[in-house]
Amino acid sequence: MKQNRKSGQGMVEYIIIVAVIALAAIAVFGIFGDTIRAKMAGGVKQLDTDKGAEADATLSTTSQQYLKDLK
Repeated sequence: MKQNRKSGQGMVEYIIIVAVIALAAIAVFGIFGDTIRAKMAGGVKQLDTDKGAEADATLSTTSQQYLKDLK
């Protein structure tokens, strides 16, 4: 009986650690989302000169506006 409790306790601790890491990742992407998108758009602009104007348009909008524009 004690072995089952220890096994269950270890699983709960693992789930809590995974949840904390997931929340931290969500927070980091929320804070740095605009920066990450701007860096990616800059890279796309450098790689594909035909689509450069679209990358510039993406840079001028925030994450919140970008999400509102999605259909």
